[in-house]
Amino acid sequence: MPSRKVKEYLDSQAVKYVIITHSPTYTAQEVAQSAHVRGKDLAKTIIVFIDGRMTMAVLPATYSIDFDYFRKTIGAKEIRLASEKQFQDLFPDCEVGAMPPFGNLYGMEVYVDQHLTEDQEIAFNAGNHFELFRLSYEDFARLVKPKVVRLT
Repeated sequence: MPSRKVKEYLDSQAVKYVIITHSPTYTAQEVAQSAHVRGKDLAKTIIVFIDGRMTMAVLPATYSIDFDYFRKTIGAKEIRLASEKQFQDLFPDCEVGAMPPFGNLYGMEVYVDQHLTEDQEIAFNAGNHFELFRLSYEDFARLVKPKVVRLT
């Protein structure tokens, strides 16, 4: 079952979305392949610390964060990857590693790579390793209000 928190939020905002069920997978590339979604169209959520603040970075599954570029772009002193142990309790309705990019529902800022803004739709983990949400990028941006930057 998808994240109750995200599903209820989308429903309360009258957002149209599709839930895509796929075989259980654990990497973004496997998810894209299993769900028949192009890797560049699948958003993966990475938890990072920006100057000690836990934050979400969201980028296409086929990309990797350029930490030095990201740090310079936002004027941070330090950006580092968070370990699963550091964030697992923040997402009680999600499996570790399958967090949807709705940081606003979990008290986190969200940075989105500009490449994701180029498509009309966004797909992302639904809080587990066998379902995705797919909705318009416009609705995602309106609800989450991410900071759009170049992460890659």
